[in-house]
Amino acid sequence: MSEIKVATRYAKSLIDLAVENNSLEEVRNDMELFLQACRASSELQAVLKNPIISLDKKINVLKDLFASKVNAITSAFFAIVVNKGRAGILYGTAKEFINQYNLKKGIIKASVVSASALTADAEKQIIDMVAKATGKQVILEKKVNPELIGGFVLTVGDKQFDASIMKSLKSLKNEFSSNYFVSAL
Repeated sequence: MSEIKVATRYAKSLIDLAVENNSLEEVRNDMELFLQACRASSELQAVLKNPIISLDKKINVLKDLFASKVNAITSAFFAIVVNKGRAGILYGTAKEFINQYNLKKGIIKASVVSASALTADAEKQIIDMVAKATGKQVILEKKVNPELIGGFVLTVGDKQFDASIMKSLKSLKNEFSSNYFVSAL
């Protein structure tokens, strides 16, 4: 079975368990904490994926890092996954948990890349526009890329809206290069 399918199943089981124990928000916070730790430390991911490191050592590493910071359900979940020899998929499981949580709560993530930092008003307009189009609560991730020259690129799920000047210039260039009347001059 693929790693993604296994991670999805574990994430679904953890969500069900967290809902059953009325601790969904706490477990979500734990998964966010775990993801932040993994992103900040490639060594943690390497330890979890390394088949040479014993299961007990992996559990101890997770306990040392998270035991005092996470819910008992999360600690027990980490131990179960590691004991089943699946420590390498904990990162994928945490990401999938967040995805399923967002789906359950009607939250959608959107990403906007702009040529300069967005004003608070522009940010609010984008969030309102996406919320109106999707009917969901929006979490907006913002990035700045001066190469866009002006405008922005908005990505929501698998859809992308490119309103950048760079795109306009590229399509204008393509139009001129394919226009035989202009290129013959």
